[in-house]
Amino acid sequence: MTLRVGVLSFAHTHAIGYLAALAAMPDVEVRGADPDGVSTGTTVGELRGADLAAALGVGYADSYDELLAWAPDAVVVTSENARHRELVELAAAAGAHVLCEKPLATTWQDGLAMRDAVERAGVLLMMAFPVRFTSAFDRLRATHDSGALGTVFSVRGANTGMLPRTRDWFTDPAMSGGGALVDHVVHIADLLEGLTGAAPVSVTAVANRVLHADRARAETAGLVTVTYDSGMVAAIDCSWSRPDTSPVWGGLTLDVAGTGGTVSVDFFGAAARGLDAAHGRPIELRYGADPDVAMLRVFLDAVRSGVQPQPDVAVGLRTLSIVLAAQESERSGRTVAVPSA
Repeated sequence: MTLRVGVLSFAHTHAIGYLAALAAMPDVEVRGADPDGVSTGTTVGELRGADLAAALGVGYADSYDELLAWAPDAVVVTSENARHRELVELAAAAGAHVLCEKPLATTWQDGLAMRDAVERAGVLLMMAFPVRFTSAFDRLRATHDSGALGTVFSVRGANTGMLPRTRDWFTDPAMSGGGALVDHVVHIADLLEGLTGAAPVSVTAVANRVLHADRARAETAGLVTVTYDSGMVAAIDCSWSRPDTSPVWGGLTLDVAGTGGTVSVDFFGAAARGLDAAHGRPIELRYGADPDVAMLRVFLDAVRSGVQPQPDVAVGLRTLSIVLAAQESERSGRTVAVPSA
């Protein structure tokens, strides 16, 4: 069964990988719409709108209405964070299942409205958390589920990266909802939910804008401590701390401690490393299965079967609740209780 899949907005850089992955699938017909996009250069990362669609060889619609009139079975929403609600509501009203880029929304009210919209329309919503679909997470979860770790009581996580350079909206709080706290906390929050099933109870956070102060209007570094109902405590470094000269955009690591043992995981550690002698720069070429492809396959299988995949909108809300509590904690200097839906 060939599926029609639309990609709504190319504002998020993840749209590039999703478009390319969908275009390579023989059982998918893909079209994109990015009516507000303006290319800022000639590299793929700088292209928007019809320019990016042409570069990737995918179909293009000039407006969201035109794309939805094509009657897609599903859509991928990769807009600016603040526009997720608008596009999810449009897709749900058109009867399309939704894969939504993280975070779910920038406000609690928008997140609840998105949940209500998909439930009212009877369509699926899955969150785009691709790290959950890595082979490293499969092994970590199998180790946990075997009981080898015992009861997990402490986790140290780092999801650090470069300051986004080709999409200025990432550092505009009006469009992104914030900075590094918004961009990177949610990935680790999702992994911990998928691993342990524990629910967040309280958050303490600190942040600053020391690095890239001249280029960002939001926090560029942060440390977030989350306490869970199981008693587990997680410390998350979400900083945009990689220099512009880094050979890769960033990475994600977890150090998990349980009553039965410990394990450390580098989710993107499979790489060939060397040195570019001509320019005096390190080289890092990552290899292995693409988690974007694995995630998209799970989503498309769910569209065909009608069975809700994970992570769902409830996970989106819980990870958003951690971000919102972290922002309030950073502003107030206090530990903040995590809201629940």
